[in-house]
This record gives sequence, C-alpha cells and structure tokens, in this order.
Amino acid sequence: MTYLHTMIRVKNLEDSIHFYSNVLGMKLISKDDYPAGKFTLAFLTYGNSKRDPCIELTFNWDRHEYELGDAFGHIALGTSDIVKTCEAIRLAGGNIVREPGPMKHGSSVIAFVEDPNGYKIELIETRSP
Repeated sequence: MTYLHTMIRVKNLEDSIHFYSNVLGMKLISKDDYPAGKFTLAFLTYGNSKRDPCIELTFNWDRHEYELGDAFGHIALGTSDIVKTCEAIRLAGGNIVREPGPMKHGSSVIAFVEDPNGYKIELIETRSP
C-alpha cells in the first residue's frame, strides 16, 4: 500500500490554491476541469508528482458551501522549526489559530493554521532532540 492523497472540497478554488501553494509552500502539479461532472480537481504536493503524497482540492462548479462535519479532524504537516514556520505562514497571510506550544497531555510541540475553507492544518515540530 502507498498513501496517495487526501481530498477536500473547497468553496473557492483559486483562494485554496493560493493558500496551499503560497502560504504552505506546496507545488500545484495538476489542475483539470471535468465539464461533464461540473467539477475541477487540483493536486498539490511537496514532492514532484501525483506519486508523492498530495492534497486534492475538489471544486464543484455549482456548489460553494459545505458543512465541515465533526468527523474530520485535520491535515498534519511536519516542520523542523515550528516558530519560524508560523512566522512565515503569518507573513504570507495565513491564519494561525493555535500558536506553537506543547500538546495537551503530551510532549509534542504543535500549532494549527486554518485554510480559507475552515479546514485545520496541524503543524508538528519534528526537530530531533
């Protein structure tokens, strides 16, 4: 088995592509329209192809609001310097909704950023001791 991607539905495709590419530093590797299905798929990754783990943004042309639900938690990204990463995200216009600090009942240092759709992205410091 190989992890391929996580799909999320987005309200505004261009705002979402901007966030994941310009704020979080991912690369847009494909963006394809499907007129018969009235949707567009955009794939973003830190790698170089769809063989690398991706975020798949799905934009349905005739639907612009979604209930995020309470079953979905978050997307997680590792970073070697969480404070520096949060500063860069903030400077790029990102919304830090939980400042860096220790996880409750644990020792990991985490922070959360929110994308334009309200999805949470957890940042986990991966610095070696």
